[in-house]
Amino acid sequence: MSPSTKKYGLIAIKTLLTVAFVAAGTAKFAGVEMMVGTFDAIGWGQWFRYLTGSIEIVSAVLLWVRGREWIGAGLLTSTMGAAVLFHILVLGPTLVPALILGILSAFVFMTHRPTLA
Repeated sequence: MSPSTKKYGLIAIKTLLTVAFVAAGTAKFAGVEMMVGTFDAIGWGQWFRYLTGSIEIVSAVLLWVRGREWIGAGLLTSTMGAAVLFHILVLGPTLVPALILGILSAFVFMTHRPTLA
């Protein structure tokens, strides 16, 4: 695979993640009925919906900040890991979108992670 293919592939993945997480975070802040119902089912209160929406939007922005991409991707990977667990334990079998977004976020994290000296 050529370097330019890798570069543009990574840009495409980051763009997809940005669109998905800004949309999801905005829906959480807007109080979309499905989001409110989801967080009611989790049972931790609506403050958790706002926290999750904040993490999603801030992390999506960090995907584009040079040297901080790994932070955004790491936060999104963790958030989607928690989402998968909530789907398994509480919400039901709709975990595929969270799993796919988590895998893509982990790929971006691994690509941008800082190297150990």
